[in-house]
Amino acid sequence: MKTESRIFPVAEYIRPSNGEPIRSVVMETNDSAVVVWHAHPGQEIAAHVHPHGQDTWTVISGEAEYYQGDGIVTLLKAGDIAIAKLGQVHGAMNSGPVPFIFVSVVAPGNAGFALSEK
Repeated sequence: MKTESRIFPVAEYIRPSNGEPIRSVVMETNDSAVVVWHAHPGQEIAAHVHPHGQDTWTVISGEAEYYQGDGIVTLLKAGDIAIAKLGQVHGAMNSGPVPFIFVSVVAPGNAGFALSEK
């Protein structure tokens, strides 16, 4: 009997880009979408919402200015977990000297996406 892999090394999904940060998909199902993000210093993940779900970020390295809507910005750093509940604004600008890398889990998988104000 072959067992399906359930372990996914983050390093295998890091995709640096000199353009826009890349959303590297680990797995997408009806239940969730799991992706790894890499943002160079100064790069931004645009402020957005998921109208039908929640987005949980676990920061692996670096730090960023984390947008929470209504102009609220807080520092998010390695080891932090940020949870944007259904419809809550979130996004980030890498404000540090090293790559900002995090794992995002959006649930359900069809949570939708819409750009928003910071």
